[in-house]
Amino acid sequence: MLRVLETGSRIAAGFAFVALMVAVITQVVGRSIIGDSPVWTEELTRFALLYLAAFGAGLSYRSGELVNVDLICEALPGAWPHRLRLLSAILTAVLCLGLILPAWKYTSIGALQTSTALGWRMDAVHATMLVLLVSLFVFSLGRAVNMLCGRTDGFPERRPGDDR
Repeated sequence: MLRVLETGSRIAAGFAFVALMVAVITQVVGRSIIGDSPVWTEELTRFALLYLAAFGAGLSYRSGELVNVDLICEALPGAWPHRLRLLSAILTAVLCLGLILPAWKYTSIGALQTSTALGWRMDAVHATMLVLLVSLFVFSLGRAVNMLCGRTDGFPERRPGDDR
C-alpha cells in the first residue's frame, strides 16, 4: 500500500511541477516578449506550488528529505536512537491524525468560494492541506508499524540508486 501511495504521490507531484513550469514559462514569455502576461498564471503558480508541497511532503518524510534534527539522538547509546525514531514516527502520525478533521473543515469551506482569475472552486485548492496531512499520516504510521514489526530500523527509506 505504501508503494502505491508513493507512486501516486510521485506522479501527482510531477503533474504539479509540469503545471508550475507551464505557468512560469507563460509568465516569462508574456512579460519579456509580449509585454504582459496572462493574469491566470499567478494563480496557477501558487496553486501548483501548493500541490507540489502537498504531494511532496509525504515523499520527503519517506525518503528522509525533510529536516531532521538527529545529531544528538543518533549519538545516544544503545537502543535510544531507535526508540526516538519510533517515538518521532508515532508523534508525527498522531499530530497528522489530529489535524485531518480541521483540514477537512477548512477544505469544505472552500466549496463556497472560487478563485479570482481561474474561477476554480477553492475546495480543490484547500484540499492540498488534507492531502499533505493524510500523506504524512500514512507514511509515518507505516514507518512506526514497520519498526514495531521489526521490518525496518526507522531510518528513512532510500530508493535504489540513491547515492546519499
